[in-house]
Amino acid sequence: MAETLEELQRRYPGAACSSFGDSRELSDRLLSLILSGKKVATCSALRDHDATDGPLPQARDRGIVLSWDDEPVVVTELTEVTTRRFCDVDPDFALAEGENETLEGWRVDHRAFFERNGGFSPEMVLVCERFRVIEVVGE
Repeated sequence: MAETLEELQRRYPGAACSSFGDSRELSDRLLSLILSGKKVATCSALRDHDATDGPLPQARDRGIVLSWDDEPVVVTELTEVTTRRFCDVDPDFALAEGENETLEGWRVDHRAFFERNGGFSPEMVLVCERFRVIEVVGE
């Protein structure tokens, strides 16, 4: 039987809980990419990190990734956290996100995502995170 979120939070104290994507379809797709090992990076807009949430994530932070229905799916550990402008994201990072085959495809898809979620600018600062899966819940 899969562990509950509460059990995971006891085993990984301080682990942040988060989900990926802004729709069930995107969330399911991104989780599938994580589980397949293709997605080992993610980014978010710096503006979405509220100072009341505490400091920005750091390498070695652990996180519990939730499904669209708030069920725990995987536990990750950050291996690298950087900030950079959208226009400065390089192919290495973009392709590590596992969603696109080219930097241009990444730019198109991420621009659309940011436009749907608070606005877009090529100069916007992103929090770029690389991670590794340390546990698949239920395995």
